[in-house]
Amino acid sequence: MITTLETTATPLPEELAFLGERLMAFNDGDVGASERKALAVFVRDEAGAIVAGISGYTAWGWLYVQWLWVDERLRGRHMAGTMLDAAEKEAMARGCQNAWIDTFNPNAARVYRRQGYQPFGTLADFPVGRSRVFLQEKLSAG
Repeated sequence: MITTLETTATPLPEELAFLGERLMAFNDGDVGASERKALAVFVRDEAGAIVAGISGYTAWGWLYVQWLWVDERLRGRHMAGTMLDAAEKEAMARGCQNAWIDTFNPNAARVYRRQGYQPFGTLADFPVGRSRVFLQEKLSAG
């Protein structure tokens, strides 16, 4: 078998999809079906434009919040907590028992801690001068 090694900053979407599908198939065979399913929560203004949102997924009984953004005009109004509550409720409906999120923004870390998330790891200088904090929460219906 002849092989070549390619490094690129512009992979094709179908190449990334192929890679993701192959890895998910391997992991499902190794530890069982993940039942991975996208999860998003959006806040829209009166014109329907997104002014805050969460994007992530559920898999193996966990909610992972990959992205959480709030327009600066809505910050300080508990919008992140409201969206996390909605995402966690949906995750529990899907059978999830835990959630995790990460950030390198100290203000966001404080918000997540107020929401009940607890740190379980950090990467120093990610990015330089900050630490990326990983937080988790046990989900409960109460």
